[in-house]
Amino acid sequence: MHPLSRLIAAALLCVVPLQAALAERRTVCTITVNSPDEKNVFRRYLPPDDYQFVELVEHGRPDWLSSACRAGVHCDVLLISGHFDDGTQFYSDRPGVREYLPVEELERASCSESCPGLFSQLKEVYLFGCNTLNAQALRSTTAEIGRSLARAGHAPADIERLTRLLDEEHADSNRDRMRQIFHDVPVIYGFSSKAPLGASAGPVLERYFQNGGTAEIGSGRPSAKLLNLFAPVAMTFTAGLAPWEAQAAFRRDVCAFADDRETAAQKLEFVHRLLGRDMGEVRMFLDRIEHALASLAQARDDATQRALDAITADHTAFSRFMEFARDADQASTRARMIEIAHTLRWLSDGEQRTELVQMLSDHLARDAIGPAEVDLACSLDARLALRQDIDALKVPHGRASASSFAVLACLGSSEARARMLQALASTDDRVVQLAQVYLQHHPITDVLELRGVVGAIALMDGSDAQVRALETLARLQLSDPDTLQSLARLFPTTRSLSVQRAIAGVLIRADYSALARPELVRALREHRVKSPGGPDVIDVLIRRLQS
Repeated sequence: MHPLSRLIAAALLCVVPLQAALAERRTVCTITVNSPDEKNVFRRYLPPDDYQFVELVEHGRPDWLSSACRAGVHCDVLLISGHFDDGTQFYSDRPGVREYLPVEELERASCSESCPGLFSQLKEVYLFGCNTLNAQALRSTTAEIGRSLARAGHAPADIERLTRLLDEEHADSNRDRMRQIFHDVPVIYGFSSKAPLGASAGPVLERYFQNGGTAEIGSGRPSAKLLNLFAPVAMTFTAGLAPWEAQAAFRRDVCAFADDRETAAQKLEFVHRLLGRDMGEVRMFLDRIEHALASLAQARDDATQRALDAITADHTAFSRFMEFARDADQASTRARMIEIAHTLRWLSDGEQRTELVQMLSDHLARDAIGPAEVDLACSLDARLALRQDIDALKVPHGRASASSFAVLACLGSSEARARMLQALASTDDRVVQLAQVYLQHHPITDVLELRGVVGAIALMDGSDAQVRALETLARLQLSDPDTLQSLARLFPTTRSLSVQRAIAGVLIRADYSALARPELVRALREHRVKSPGGPDVIDVLIRRLQS
């Protein structure tokens, strides 16, 4: 053999084992949006010859997950560290840290072949955040759907079968969403309730690795050792969704919305197909339909327009959709469906307002107006000017109530507003709640109105209703001297600690430069009801007045 050939052959013999070693080296991907404690322990105990670490978060770069996709990163193990209290995103509580990870971004990465390798070979996922594998449904809509089906005349057995099927296929807990995102992953660790902070989780992981945990990492098998160590803080595990499970079809539907390879037109075509299904199932997708339709304003191509035209022309889908909407138990559900119908051009602007006013009339007729419905009425009027159609609002004859006046006030009635100002001093806490919600949208700005309201509140009897009324005033950041003096005089006359604290809450947010500070401080000290829990807002107010 030629000497040069022997040299090349020898070099190749060296390269092949090196490539094999590199190929066997596992990649631990980390997404650190809060504490790095867990990542640091893994890095400390996993030998660098066998594991390489890739931090996916690039500080200051909002598209860091997309960047990792484009870089061709393939993860064998994934660690996500961050608070996860509300189930919508991982986030940080550290000052100056702006990175966060929305669950919908994880869905996009999981569903889109634009990021084919990132999660494709995962063996294990570690979710260090509260409630990451909580199995409790985030929201339940099947009961509402069942009542609608019953009113439509469906047999009880059919209703039970359909709602059970919807529950099975559309389970919507944190645990379900993580199983869908990390489908086919053998082991997903997380917490069913409150998780330990990184500073507490780190030492537990130290004990795990010191007792032979290194050999288990990336094995794709659940570790009894790890679960036992974290058992006091509710660590649990699950496996990613398998193709044969009932929720696999639901995941395909979710991906039809989340896959960024799909154009706006293709997503609209999927919405059209979805509208052909049972309306109970359509109800389960309202959030995703709204999100898909929100992008229509940016998509003006011919294909998108044709897809929208096809839905607009589908009168059968429109009739079924609106029939279901009008029968919805919750006003918020009905309002959202009416908004979707407007976006799909099934309803004109005027028809949308007519439907919404009829919705409020129906809820008034059923005496089903509470704080949430008042908040909705005021919000809808601010956005869509429902007051144009106030004459069409049907108030039940002979029983106009605080609920009726609250809705009428939201729609611009001056008489109803006067009634809501009076309602703020009601002895009925529910009535005060309605007034409180209304005044959040339409606060008191007239000094004479304000003085009249404060005078009426001062005559209340120290109840929860009085506390709520005072809390409403606190949001107004008062500056009128007469009003502030009235509240200061009320403090020594009440023997309710809750009322005194509420008064302090008003004054601490007010412009108290108009008050005689030494006299007020003396009154606060001499007449305060003793607080069993130690220092409170009254003490804070005293300190601020003295400074």
